[in-house]
Amino acid sequence: MLDNNLIQSTSSWPFVEVRKLLKDRKDIIKKNNKITFQTGYGPSGLPHIGTFGEVARTTMMINALNHIQNIKHELITFSDDMDGLRKVPENIPNDELLRKNLGKPLTSIPDPFKKYKSFGEHNNEMLKEFLKNFKFKFNFKSSTENYQKGVFNNSLMRVLEKYEEIMNIILPTLRQERRKTYCPFLPICPKTGKVLEIPLISKDLKSGKVIFENEDSKFETNILDGNCKLQWKVDWAMRWFTFDVDFEMYGKDLTESAILSSKICRILGKNPPNGFAYELFLDENGEKISKSKGNGISIEQWLRYASPESLALYMYPNPKRAKKLYSEVVPKTVDDYLSNIEKYSSQEIKEKIINPVWHVHNGKPPQEKIVMPFSMLLNLVGSSNADTKEVLWKFINRFHKEINPKDHKILNQLTEYAINYFKDKVEPNKKYKKPNNSEKKALENLVSKLKQLDQSLKPEEIQTQVYTVGKENGYEKNLREWFKLIYEVVFGEENGPRMGFFISFFGLKQTIDLINDKIK
Repeated sequence: MLDNNLIQSTSSWPFVEVRKLLKDRKDIIKKNNKITFQTGYGPSGLPHIGTFGEVARTTMMINALNHIQNIKHELITFSDDMDGLRKVPENIPNDELLRKNLGKPLTSIPDPFKKYKSFGEHNNEMLKEFLKNFKFKFNFKSSTENYQKGVFNNSLMRVLEKYEEIMNIILPTLRQERRKTYCPFLPICPKTGKVLEIPLISKDLKSGKVIFENEDSKFETNILDGNCKLQWKVDWAMRWFTFDVDFEMYGKDLTESAILSSKICRILGKNPPNGFAYELFLDENGEKISKSKGNGISIEQWLRYASPESLALYMYPNPKRAKKLYSEVVPKTVDDYLSNIEKYSSQEIKEKIINPVWHVHNGKPPQEKIVMPFSMLLNLVGSSNADTKEVLWKFINRFHKEINPKDHKILNQLTEYAINYFKDKVEPNKKYKKPNNSEKKALENLVSKLKQLDQSLKPEEIQTQVYTVGKENGYEKNLREWFKLIYEVVFGEENGPRMGFFISFFGLKQTIDLINDKIK
């Protein structure tokens, strides 16, 4: 346990939210002797990186809780896999199969990937696999399974009992036309298997039998055992009610829905959970990331280019601020992760629990000397033409024999990530600048200066010499343009590593050869 004064004073948002939760629901938590967290997942498309963010952030809160109070807790990851498929996602194979099954519950639609019994199960399993790989502790719940096994039966009868009150909450929020057909219960058609949105005519509060108007005929069914599901706002409230949920995060776009569901939860007879509205992720164009569009970056892509820990770190800072999430943010995020790892060991405890890596690693970040930033490693990949991590390590060891994969596990991981990222994202976009006469002369002067230096110089001392050459060649008022010239000519990019550090690691002779090769 951390010092209580520190816990109560820290501005780290997981601690702030846990403190609020323990205060707001003190009596409820005491009664249940348990705290239940919930996250939601809509498996209509491939698992969304935003869903991972929701689980990661909630887990950070649980980790904070464990340092405040020793109490039983549970994280429910709930899948809305009984929802009817409304449209075909853009990034799915065999889309004709899905098109034929529009309107059916996701767990009733064949898997277009041909791996599982249904499309819903496929996407559920993909999510579970990833969460397990990251070592999240969670209790996965399927909407279909809970409805069909009768877990929700008592709650469904409660919804039926409070039907008019719930309708009075929902109807004012709907368009006039929608009000005519709205019903909290959505029956599953026995003929087509589709989820129907049709008006209710009558209900039996004792048996749970209901009659719907289906076009020109009447349709009788029972609300229990999976014959019906609830409209999602009512469904959300019903889940909170059933599982005694204490806390749930949700995207900012669901704020109004959360308010309605909270009202419904109170009508059912329980206080709604504490909420936390986080900002949405945006793609490189500033548009909301969509599961159906497949824009932004996927979980699989991130893990090809960087570690799960770096992804978790991206999720930690400022969850109420919108962030762009696409492949180009990966290198900076990795470097932020490395920087925070490096800072951690020398920080005071009050600084440590604000450091993102404390939350990523639950107070136990790895202790490893950071040899180089990821951005520099990317340049080493390009400079060495390494296509495997073994080749890259041989190149690294040419200049730093004391470094090895066993003692530098983070760096060892990064070598493979760097090769993948360089091949996919850097190399195809490289545009090497052909310097004009004055630019060529400036770079030749840099080569001459480097020939005069000793390899034993510290990176900052080498950096100073690079600055000096720039100033002597007309860049004294805009050194940024000087370094941009170096990057564009030598690396084929507008941005690059800190040159003093790169030269120190790469070697003076090797850097001289590299520059000469680009300006000849």
